[in-house]
Amino acid sequence: MSSRINRAAPHGEEWLSYLKQKTRDLVDAKIHGISFSPYVDGQGPGSIITEAQIHERLQIIAPHVNWVRTFSCTDGNELIPKIAKEYGLKTMVGVWIDGNHEKNEEELQNAIAVAREGHVDILGVGNEVMLRGDLSADQLVSYIERAKAELPNVQVGYVDAYYLFEDFPSVADACDVILTNCYPFWEGCPIDFAVPYMKEMYRRAINAGKGKPVIISETGWPNEGVPERGSVPSEENALKYFVETYAWAEEENIDVFYFSSFDEAWKVEKEGAVGAYWGLWDKDGNFKYST
Repeated sequence: MSSRINRAAPHGEEWLSYLKQKTRDLVDAKIHGISFSPYVDGQGPGSIITEAQIHERLQIIAPHVNWVRTFSCTDGNELIPKIAKEYGLKTMVGVWIDGNHEKNEEELQNAIAVAREGHVDILGVGNEVMLRGDLSADQLVSYIERAKAELPNVQVGYVDAYYLFEDFPSVADACDVILTNCYPFWEGCPIDFAVPYMKEMYRRAINAGKGKPVIISETGWPNEGVPERGSVPSEENALKYFVETYAWAEEENIDVFYFSSFDEAWKVEKEGAVGAYWGLWDKDGNFKYST
């Protein structure tokens, strides 16, 4: 199935219906991967996750993706990889690293244990640590190297914005695989130029990786909220970005993890109103773009 947009398609309501159908077709045919959060209303980072809610959420998305990406290995998140395997999914497992060194140790040790049980296909040690400025590059590299030493048969990488692999080459050098977040939206890019700009982000990550494999670990576009300069959240723009992203991914064989699986209310606190509307499914588990 080709995911390329038909430029002769009608506009207005018919155009929106066309984009919804293309999105539905892509999801039904399975996209490569998706960022998975099991949080329900009233939960957020630090909430204890139960096996029941992991099953409930994974049952919704498992027919539509090949991989899931997680963000943490504590507070019940360490249960996700094993359960994901029960649904036939591959896993990019996240180790949350920040300035809390005691918690970092718990995260890393749990991740190593989960990987030794055979539930980890790719391990992402840290997510946007350099972007937040939580640790020095040397401190982050130390965590990455420890994971690699303990898990010689698992691909180990680090997740951050594409340009930070340029800014911190020692971090890129430590990775088996470059896991890059590419968000034209957060850089204020108008929708008509968003996917071409993402291609440039990817190219820069490729160059920073010096021949290492590069995976787009996050990209997406919200369907509601406040504009970010030239980036406008809307249903049409979210659909257009999704369809064009996977047209490119299909043409050039790029592994893309879409952000995100479900709308998450807790993200409003840090990202404003737009933070709650990045999911392909709403907070109740309903697919948002039905025709």
